[in-house]
Amino acid sequence: MKWHFDDFIYGSIDGAVTTFAIVAGVVGASLSPGVIIILGFANLFADGFSMATSNYQASKARNEFVQMKRRQEEWEIDNLEEQERDEIREIYKEKGFKDELLEDVVRIITSRRKVWIDTMMKEELGLIDDEKNPLESSVSTFVGFNLIGLIPLLPFMIFLMIGIESNSDAFIYSTISVLLAFFLVGMFKGKIVRHSMLRSGIITLIIGGLAAGVAYIIGYGLNFLIS
Repeated sequence: MKWHFDDFIYGSIDGAVTTFAIVAGVVGASLSPGVIIILGFANLFADGFSMATSNYQASKARNEFVQMKRRQEEWEIDNLEEQERDEIREIYKEKGFKDELLEDVVRIITSRRKVWIDTMMKEELGLIDDEKNPLESSVSTFVGFNLIGLIPLLPFMIFLMIGIESNSDAFIYSTISVLLAFFLVGMFKGKIVRHSMLRSGIITLIIGGLAAGVAYIIGYGLNFLIS
């Protein structure tokens, strides 16, 4: 099975923010650690599954759209050959090709059907036929959401197991843990794309931290107004 790290990153950040929002809201309502864990896990798996299925449908829809456009280009090349050849000529003319070089480029591209279709897909429609597997994409999202989304709950689980029922202390560790998770996810992203790991970690930390902060303010504020 192929791993899609972009879907993993997307799922992991959303999982951490979503779970942290639940934790912040429940802590604001002064409920017990047991309730926090139950609601956290319920949200974790329900939202993780929802995101995974949504990603599956979106990836599948995109693949179907790309294939539909590809069949359309195939028909146009078969039935409107000269018009399609002129479109290739205009595309490369805008890129700066001209005279004999332009005609050579047009001739080479249109002499190979697959290259011709691929060029029209990319240059005219802006579509790349990468055939991203919907199942692999959804699994990557689900794993990222649940793996990183679990982190805000860990301090409450540990405190409950050792018999400490202090939401405030557990929440402090939860906040530190989720911010650290954002930083590590960013570093992982930086390593994969060969960018500065430190810079990527800091940027992801800032973005994730802002999202978590918004989640905390909304969760805490709503519970304050209701209570």
